[in-house]
Amino acid sequence: MTTIVLADDHPVVRRGLRSLLEGEADLQVIGEAGDGIEAVRLTERLKPDVILVDLMMPGMTGLEVTRQIVSRVPRTQVVVLSMYDSDAYVREAVRGGASGYVLKEASPSDLVDAIRAVATGHRYLSPTLSQRAVEAYVEGARAAAPAPHETLSTREREVLKLAAEGRTSQEIAERLYLSPRTVETHRASLLRKLGLRSQTDLIRYAIRQGILSAD
Repeated sequence: MTTIVLADDHPVVRRGLRSLLEGEADLQVIGEAGDGIEAVRLTERLKPDVILVDLMMPGMTGLEVTRQIVSRVPRTQVVVLSMYDSDAYVREAVRGGASGYVLKEASPSDLVDAIRAVATGHRYLSPTLSQRAVEAYVEGARAAAPAPHETLSTREREVLKLAAEGRTSQEIAERLYLSPRTVETHRASLLRKLGLRSQTDLIRYAIRQGILSAD
């Protein structure tokens, strides 16, 4: 029996995932978390075989959750569930130690396959991603020099993503449970580190790096 913890800040999503996974005789959901901090704590306590974690969550992103779990609970395999299919996010997830990366648009069978694969020591990428070999992602993640935004702190990367989407400092503050002033501090810091001067520069950078879709 493969034990699973679900981490997503939307209760409806967690309910749907639980229903899907518990319909499989060999899978058992043993816990749910609504934010990143809770996800790490729950994983440390329950030590599941697999944690399915949303890429964007309040408190701590799925990427940071992945790094924390790989460090603290190495027996637990991480599958990142994401709406973002950019190479940048896939590389960072793999670099952080994720064993699987599944798009939210994937079929239910793909998600089940991903959990079974990582539970048995394999890597898994959602089939709708570009079909480069998983090994190419791993080797590229190890060998390639990090993109400038990958040197930012976890919080700065969160602010970068949300700011590029056009969210105001107040909206970002509410999303990340910060004060607007703290958000402004992070925004100023990331702009300085990336050598950007304006919101337009930030959006162009995000599109160029695959952080934000050009559509």
